Amino acid sequence: MAEQETKIYRGLDGVVVDETAVSKVMPETNSLTYRGYAVQDLAANCRFEEVAYLIWFGELPTQTHLDAFIKKERGYRSLSDDLLAAIRLYPKDSHPMDTIRTSVSFLGMEDPEAENNDPAINQDKAIKLFARIPTAVAADYRCRKGLDPIPPDPSLGFAENFFHMCFGEVPEPEVIRCFDISMTLYAEHSFNASTFASRVITSTLSDMYSAVTGAIGALKGPLHGGANEAVMHMLLEIGSSNAAQQWIDNALANKGVVMGFGHRVYKNGDSRVPTMHDAFVDMAKIKDGEDWVRTEKIVADTMLREKDIHPNLDYPAGPAYYLMGFDIDLFTPIFVVSRITGWSAHVMEQLAANRLIRPLSAYNGQAQRKVPAIDKR
Repeated sequence: MAEQETKIYRGLDGVVVDETAVSKVMPETNSLTYRGYAVQDLAANCRFEEVAYLIWFGELPTQTHLDAFIKKERGYRSLSDDLLAAIRLYPKDSHPMDTIRTSVSFLGMEDPEAENNDPAINQDKAIKLFARIPTAVAADYRCRKGLDPIPPDPSLGFAENFFHMCFGEVPEPEVIRCFDISMTLYAEHSFNASTFASRVITSTLSDMYSAVTGAIGALKGPLHGGANEAVMHMLLEIGSSNAAQQWIDNALANKGVVMGFGHRVYKNGDSRVPTMHDAFVDMAKIKDGEDWVRTEKIVADTMLREKDIHPNLDYPAGPAYYLMGFDIDLFTPIFVVSRITGWSAHVMEQLAANRLIRPLSAYNGQAQRKVPAIDKR
């Protein structure tokens, strides 16, 4: 009997490999939800700290729980002198995704409980990573510019503190609000490539730091987190709204790559985009960035009209971060600052009902054969 042909699902497209209660894109509303709440509603009504609590604990915090959580997070923000010394030694031309990957690995080496997968211990690790990753990203940002790191300020909120550590000042409320919204929108997205990488690593009963380090490696790729950087490089290449229509027409005619469009999950548009776009527009008004908004609209309208393809979250997020004053190569590490919430939630969920993730493959190489006799004279 002939061997039955194996169906291959490249990229695991359409394959359901496990269950999760953390997030879901609801098909009936096309909305990404965290623990059942639409992400656009969370962005409109909650600070990022509240959303992080929700992702980890399953419910929005009471004021008492939020106060305790904020106190703990702010108490964990500082880095050791050893890690700060290591950050100062990082090559100045290395990509910030490489440096934050290394910093997370360093944090794991410093943690005496790194190998302990007790649920309460892992929850504490998640909060430590949530608190310290922004500090490590900001410290490296300043060191690569020849500046001294700025210590975290425990009197400031999560978003305000990140700007303080990067620039030494807190910007206008519209900027903080736009950044905070982006943190909520980027926080979690089910079994995306980096999250799945973290769950694969966790399934071996490795530690959370190893899982997050692997997730950062996956997020670095331009087909995943690196897309927000690629969007801004594209917009800079376009230059201005006056050149936008000619640019996108040429790109489509020559089958060029247009970054920031399409998504494996969303078929009728990324539900996160309208919220991020509105925040970007509000901020652009005070940051002299309205021409970027016009440029984006021309490209997006043309892509929808000619290709029926909608923008994804990276499309408005890239220029938003640019107007905030961040270097382009910092955009994806900012994604890490947010996504550590989702990654760590999935690490803990994987451990709660663990099974080693070990898929099969279909072999298409040589049939079994004998090693030929070799004349070794």
